[in-house]
Amino acid sequence: MRFEPTAIPGVIRVEPRVLRDTRGFFLESYHVQRFADAGIGARFVQDNHSYSARGTLRGLHMQREFAQGKLVKCIAGEIFDVAVDVRRGSPTFGRWVGETLSAENFRQLWIPPGFLHAFCVVSETAQVEYKCTELYHPEDEVGVIWNDPDLGIVWPIAAPVLSAKDAALPQLREVELRLR
Repeated sequence: MRFEPTAIPGVIRVEPRVLRDTRGFFLESYHVQRFADAGIGARFVQDNHSYSARGTLRGLHMQREFAQGKLVKCIAGEIFDVAVDVRRGSPTFGRWVGETLSAENFRQLWIPPGFLHAFCVVSETAQVEYKCTELYHPEDEVGVIWNDPDLGIVWPIAAPVLSAKDAALPQLREVELRLR
């Protein structure tokens, strides 16, 4: 397993070793000691799984008081996964990183607590799974509009399909973060 830092400290691309033969493949997607050795000592408490059609954009979301770290992977199809740093006092506050995650490249993205998260589906359909370090608390969730000009995220889909909730999200400057 390789752990590659991204342009924002703390966000890490995980590249598992894939063993392939005529039967298919095998890989280890999580190993507590290897992750801890790479600086990801998270304790995961919830797994989520979503299915989405091409052009779907889910996010940008996070929880404030019950901030979640997320280990994201795409098990079918391909997504563009984005993390936006909103950690109070961070030198990279408001900056974003994006990674292509797919069933073909097996990459995962570790997003620590204190980041907004979103993904956009670029294949016909995609299934995404992610492990969380905190349980979901709907009353604690906050979001930012996907095309906030202050963030300048370069999405691979010009006119994504959004939920009504995501389409009505405010800009980052309008959000009270109150991170713990």
